[in-house]
Amino acid sequence: MALLVDPVDGAGIWLRQIRHDADPRLRPQPAGDNRWQRGSVVDALYLAADDETLWAEWYRHLAERGLPPLQQLPRDLWRFRVGSVALADLSDPARLARVGLAPPTPGRKTWPAYQQVGETLWQEGWPGLLAPSAARPDRLILCLFLTTDTPFPATPIPPAKVVAEPPIPPTGMRT
Repeated sequence: MALLVDPVDGAGIWLRQIRHDADPRLRPQPAGDNRWQRGSVVDALYLAADDETLWAEWYRHLAERGLPPLQQLPRDLWRFRVGSVALADLSDPARLARVGLAPPTPGRKTWPAYQQVGETLWQEGWPGLLAPSAARPDRLILCLFLTTDTPFPATPIPPAKVVAEPPIPPTGMRT
C-alpha cells in the first residue's frame, strides 16, 4: 500500500555547504547514509531552505561527530536552483504522522524509521521530499533522491560564497 502523502512543488533556490573548492555536484563514493535514505539503497542531495537552517544542520553534524568547527573550514556555500518538481510533502507534524513519523530530532538513533519512509517514497517514484529540519524544526530541508540514470536534480548558481570563519550558531538550533 502506497504511503499517504501529498505532492508539493520543490521549485526555488535552496542552499548547500560543502568543503572549499569541491565540485558542488560532487557525491561521496560510496554514497552515505542520511536521515531519509541509506546510501546502499539510493543516494540523496540534501538542501536547506535558508542560511540559518544550513548552518544549524552543519553544527548538528559536527556535534554528532565531536568535530570542532575550525577543523571543517573553509566551506563553500552554494545556492542551487531546483526546477518545478512534485515532491512528497512531509513538511509538518501532521503530514509526518500520516506516514508514522514524529518530527525529526537530532541523532542517528532515530534514522531507521525515516530511512524506511524515504526509501519507500523513492521506490514509489517520488523524486524527493520536503521535511522539517532536525536542527531547526520550524524550518525546512529538501531531500532529492539521486540515481545514476537520472540527471542531477539541482543547478548550482555560481559563485560560491567562501566561509572561512565559523558562522554564528543560529537561534533555535538543536544539536
